[in-house]
Amino acid sequence: MKTALVIPVYNHGSMLAGVISQALELGLPLYVVDDGSTDQTAEILRSSTGITVLTHPVNRGKGAALLTGFAAAHGAGCDWAITLDADGQHLPADAHQLLAAVPDDVRCLVIGRRGGMDRGPTVPWTSRFGRGFSNFWVLACGGPAVSDSQSGFRLYPLPETLQLRTRARRYQFEVEVLVRAHQAGLAVYEAPVRVIYPAVGERVSHFRPFIDFLRNSETFSRLLLDRLVRGIFRP
Repeated sequence: MKTALVIPVYNHGSMLAGVISQALELGLPLYVVDDGSTDQTAEILRSSTGITVLTHPVNRGKGAALLTGFAAAHGAGCDWAITLDADGQHLPADAHQLLAAVPDDVRCLVIGRRGGMDRGPTVPWTSRFGRGFSNFWVLACGGPAVSDSQSGFRLYPLPETLQLRTRARRYQFEVEVLVRAHQAGLAVYEAPVRVIYPAVGERVSHFRPFIDFLRNSETFSRLLLDRLVRGIFRP
């Protein structure tokens, strides 16, 4: 398995150096995609060695950043990509859990199922609610039955993922890709990983409950309609 790491970044400067340092310990090619950051991200990336930096001049969304990283990694000969968020909630060492979940000779997508998401004073209520909401609608739209559809810690098979016709380019990419993968016959597994939520005020998050709820609703409505059309017009 020739595997790369892909980290999408948007104004995560305060956490970024530590995440990169831990990720480099895995010894895998590391692609960091700066999705139009306006903070100190560019300076931190310039001072980091052993990484490949890809830049969007303006913010295009997490999904767009992931696809940029996937295309670069695949173009360099990698068949798989591990993705993790730049906010420090993931422990890069847990990437081994994702790799170990792949059966021999099986092309699949693996989600890092975050432990402890249903408890703990530092876990935002939006994360708890959003996970359950998303899990339900991924299944309703014809996707796989999973327990953590919003986790950004994943292992993707690159050729297959790049061929999926996903339309979402922001956070919603991560739920749409699950539905599209399942429809394409690509197996989806989960593996346990740890999660760290800093105290309130320390966490870097760009989730906007109202706007992102509307975007989620639009994506799920589109996927649900697509499933209904498939059921009516396709054998």
